[in-house]
Amino acid sequence: MINKQVLLRTVYVYVIPYVVLLVAILGLMYAYPKPELHMLLNSHHTSLQDTFFKYYSVLAEWPLYVLALLPLLWKKTKITIFFVICEVTGGAILQILKHIISMDRPVSVFEHYHDMVLPLVQGVTMYHSNSFPSGHASTFFMFCTCLVITLAYHYSRKDKLSNMKARILFCGALLLLLVLAAMGAYSRVYLSQHFLSDVCVGSIIGFTTPFLMFYLCRDKILKLRNEEKGF
Repeated sequence: MINKQVLLRTVYVYVIPYVVLLVAILGLMYAYPKPELHMLLNSHHTSLQDTFFKYYSVLAEWPLYVLALLPLLWKKTKITIFFVICEVTGGAILQILKHIISMDRPVSVFEHYHDMVLPLVQGVTMYHSNSFPSGHASTFFMFCTCLVITLAYHYSRKDKLSNMKARILFCGALLLLLVLAAMGAYSRVYLSQHFLSDVCVGSIIGFTTPFLMFYLCRDKILKLRNEEKGF
């Protein structure tokens, strides 16, 4: 089980900053109409950013799934099983919402705003439907949150946070994972594949599902402890 100190560090370093970021995003969504907010977040393009976000966004299409399989090489099946459970559950929720709500993507919406020119990145295939919520944002947060829970469980079991250096590295890793997930979600806005509201809800699905699945399935997952030396 995750001890209280490690759990509190996880909350402080990963959960609380995410909640603060989420509140700020909700504030922006309340203050600005959707098209104006999209232009505000997406109107300053550079060639370097175009290239970076174009390829960074692709990580959620298949590379993150490959990375989730790598622990199998070291017989750490629990990590991969945990990710698969979370991704299947979150993916099902996301696809149900996509097809029930069926909202247009930015490229379709902005066809009705002739006074606004939507910035597009060359070489990116644009989609027109099923915008809400963002699957890429969900996958980025799903992967990073699974890693956060994995790290918290590993460090609590191994009691590796007894010195200051280990605690700093642990907290730094959690914060870095949050930044990487947020960048992945923002890449979808930058590429005009989604509105901020799409990535916001996608991130919520990707953020909450691993915590919920770990809570519900922890007994089954931890039964593999006898078969492996670590998470």
